[in-house]
Amino acid sequence: MEDRPLAYVDWKIKGPKIASCSCDYGCPCEFNGRPTHGMCEGLEAHLIEEGWFGNVRLDGLIVVARFRWPGAVHEGGGMVQGAISEHASEEQREALFQILDGKEQEPTTVFNIYGSTIEKEFDPIFADIEFACDLEKGTGRFSVPGIMEMTLEPIRNPVTGAPHPAKIILPEGFEFREGDMASGTFSGGGDMAFERKGTYGLLTYVAYGPHGLLDNESSPAYKLAS
Repeated sequence: MEDRPLAYVDWKIKGPKIASCSCDYGCPCEFNGRPTHGMCEGLEAHLIEEGWFGNVRLDGLIVVARFRWPGAVHEGGGMVQGAISEHASEEQREALFQILDGKEQEPTTVFNIYGSTIEKEFDPIFADIEFACDLEKGTGRFSVPGIMEMTLEPIRNPVTGAPHPAKIILPEGFEFREGDMASGTFSGGGDMAFERKGTYGLLTYVAYGPHGLLDNESSPAYKLAS
């Protein structure tokens, strides 16, 4: 009997995504290396410009996550806390929980892969999240007021101070295929306090669905050409 793909609820989330972690520029983890400082911590934010889960629209919502692993990500033992725009309805919140918890999707999606490395999950936050991203200028920021924030700016030439553009291209990446590098500064308090400056930063444009990345709708090049 021929194997058929599993049927999932139809969903998609698409838009700019920004992130920063404690590693040096480029992040060794992207090349199957060890984290720069032996452990990994950071945060990310994704503006859903277009999205749905079944018949529930998700346009305009922002999802955020902050995380920490004691060693390399794939070794597990991680902790995470998510945040969602406070104006999301109960239906929208439940839809996003389904997606972010790795339900209604292949086990090889970004949410399931990272989820398999998490040992402790703190209660989610619902807040008025501030978000900005300019893919052309290489700048971005987000803030969950009073809890965590991140700023991205171009990497600078140490001699001239001029912007130093750089990209990472991952033909088989599960989180992104192409990302613009940046210099990140981030901080946070409470259960997962941290503070970093001048570390790895990423700006990209991605679309995810039940089977993973949607290649024809992802990458900064797609956004700038659309």
